[in-house]
Amino acid sequence: MKLTASMLAEGHVIREPVGSGKGYWVGAPGAFYDPEEKVFYLTYRVRRPRGVEPDRGGEAFIARSTDGFHFDDVLRVTKDRFDSTSIEKCAIRRGADGLWRYFLSYVAPEDDRWCVAMLKGPTLEALDPGKARRVFTAGDLGLEGVKDPSVFEHAGRFHMILSVALPVQETSESSHATADIYNTGECKSATGLASSTDLDDWTWQGVVFQPGETGWDRYARRINSVAEAGDRFLAFYDGAESHLGNYEERTGFAESNTLNDWTCLTPDGPRLVSPNASGSLRYVDALAVGKAIYLYYEFARSDGSHDLRVVKTDPGSL
Repeated sequence: MKLTASMLAEGHVIREPVGSGKGYWVGAPGAFYDPEEKVFYLTYRVRRPRGVEPDRGGEAFIARSTDGFHFDDVLRVTKDRFDSTSIEKCAIRRGADGLWRYFLSYVAPEDDRWCVAMLKGPTLEALDPGKARRVFTAGDLGLEGVKDPSVFEHAGRFHMILSVALPVQETSESSHATADIYNTGECKSATGLASSTDLDDWTWQGVVFQPGETGWDRYARRINSVAEAGDRFLAFYDGAESHLGNYEERTGFAESNTLNDWTCLTPDGPRLVSPNASGSLRYVDALAVGKAIYLYYEFARSDGSHDLRVVKTDPGSL
């Protein structure tokens, strides 16, 4: 990829964090373009530090834009509607039937493991958290956690990329006492894949990209989005050396011919980093619209907080 960190450092700031300092983050974007309306939709979450109410991922929003840069919020969902301690990255799509699907990841109240659920409705305003339907539950998949859905379409079929927690030691109920297994050191952060023909019924395909034993990304290889480049797929993934970098990941690249098996293109270090604080530049979501690529991402500021940005580029830069 020809994309450089300096290009993203000059990105347009869509949303600023609600406070200053580490733990105040806005981002985890999920973008969708509706060709019929010619409108951009963006879902993102707002986070505060633990102990600052509503702490952690307290809120998720859906926003609307006609240019991909300037967004107006149209829906707000709060974690208490799911009896959850945190909401993370979500995804939004409108199906061929005209109905909206909003895929949310949040900590399930029954076992404190991350799960993925779906809201469905004819309009964004009709999306009702009280009618959420679970799509993936960690226990059903034999995982310690599943979250951060990213949905894209290829050859008439939908695919969902997911962050999954793979145990590196025997876990117990106490492993989930913090309601975030990814931050304990008892697992590794990897990438899973699911597929669907209608956005409603999903088939789990398995783990498709996971950390190795060495390297800057030996704890986390979390794919956030996939872009098509000729006869192959390119992915932006979040990497970290250990669970201590769980909230401050940086971006690497990977490629695949099949979606079921990925090869790392950045074994020697991250390709996209912020020049500020921890260097975190994460959750890159690539959205193709016409002949342009819009990249939405979370970016570390000098005070340690994260903002939400976008840059517009061309496919040739990927």
